[in-house]
Amino acid sequence: MEITNSTSTEFDAVIGHCRNLFLKKAADYGTAWRIMRLPSITDQIFIKAQRIRTLEEKKVSKVGEDIPNEYVAIVNYCIIGIIQLQLDADAPEKLPLEEVSRLYQQAVTETKQLMSAKNHDYGEAWRDMRISSLTDLILMKIFRVKQIEDNEGQTLASEGIKANYQDMLNYAVFALIRLDFAKEASTGTLV
Repeated sequence: MEITNSTSTEFDAVIGHCRNLFLKKAADYGTAWRIMRLPSITDQIFIKAQRIRTLEEKKVSKVGEDIPNEYVAIVNYCIIGIIQLQLDADAPEKLPLEEVSRLYQQAVTETKQLMSAKNHDYGEAWRDMRISSLTDLILMKIFRVKQIEDNEGQTLASEGIKANYQDMLNYAVFALIRLDFAKEASTGTLV
């Protein structure tokens, strides 16, 4: 099964919201995230995923950020990780907004292509999964990335860090689609 038109449209709606928020924050803060090393980015994703899991289990939020906003943050931190991986060590910390937008779109395009290929092979199984399982898959991928980072990026038979960031990004998008976030994003009811 190829990526369905519905999946493509929903993916684009979710990413459109995530991208809009990311670029607004880039306009406010610049590219302060460029100072972050990959393990710090991975830890930020972990914090967000762990909070989602806690909220799924306790059913109460005392801080105000809800589960969909945490998935949006995971999407954007995964994008940051992918961008950081592709930039040279001597790339400037301050990037123009146009360059950030281009790099964001490049990461999204590659990740959507991966999602399409995997949807072909797995037949969109994610649509029948529990959202909590998507959270657990993100957490598992985080622990994989941490181990790869601890091994200084070396793997014997496994995907690298970028592929894991892409998978986490896609799982977060799937969760947002399952939470009907794509419908809200496409109708403009999200702030």
